[in-house]
Amino acid sequence: MNNTRFNALSSRTAVFALTLAIIAGVSAAFAQSKRNRAAREFMRDKLELSQRVLEGLATEDYNLIIAKGTRLSAMSKEADWRVFENPDYDQQSVFFRRHVDSMVKAAKDQNLDAATLAYVRVTMSCVDCHKLVRGKLVAAMGERPARNGEQSPSRAQPAPPGAVMLGAMIDR
Repeated sequence: MNNTRFNALSSRTAVFALTLAIIAGVSAAFAQSKRNRAAREFMRDKLELSQRVLEGLATEDYNLIIAKGTRLSAMSKEADWRVFENPDYDQQSVFFRRHVDSMVKAAKDQNLDAATLAYVRVTMSCVDCHKLVRGKLVAAMGERPARNGEQSPSRAQPAPPGAVMLGAMIDR
């Protein structure tokens, strides 16, 4: 009789533990999905601001360049910008902010050529950062053949925490 009670208690404990594990897994997936959505929206906002800067450059609207560039620079200091901790990503953020601030200064000086050149540098820093992140994602997911002039993926750094979340946004 005691053995039957013990088996019943063990079964209930196992079912309870399994239920808790499932609930924890679903909760974690929901939280990750929510973070992915927030990060995608943040990236979309950055893209829209940069498109408005381009509009300002094309129409020589210095106030628009200044307003949207200032907002881009401020966004790069927000917590949402820091998708993951990584020295390379931090350095890319510094480059981005430096180019945006240079663009805003040129717009304040009403120097369209300098503002345009700074905008090109801003765009390049975005592309460089996304290439860096994609390279880290590929290294974390497995090797692929190196492209011309590229370092072998086996020597690449592992993907930082949160990289999968950023990877979902990169090519959208």
